[in-house]
Amino acid sequence: MFDKIKKNYFILIITFLFIYFFFNLLGGDRGLISYLKKKEFYEKLKVKQTDLKFKIEELEYKNSLLTKDIDLDFIEVLIRDKFLFGKDGETTYIIKYDGQK
Repeated sequence: MFDKIKKNYFILIITFLFIYFFFNLLGGDRGLISYLKKKEFYEKLKVKQTDLKFKIEELEYKNSLLTKDIDLDFIEVLIRDKFLFGKDGETTYIIKYDGQK
């Protein structure tokens, strides 16, 4: 039996190395499956980044309306939204949308 192993020693080592590299190629920390998971996670982060950039720009715009030159129309909109405040003779309606058509 040892004679067969000695004769096929090179083939045996090549086979084990091939199996080792094959499993690491697919399932290791830097393998194909890990790469696909990281790519999907990266795409989600890019979408989240664009959403956060939009929210930051919107908040900066609203902040500029309140700090540089005070926009009275914007302040009136804020008061109406937050405090449900209206003028005399004005009726305020609250419409709740439940998501069904």
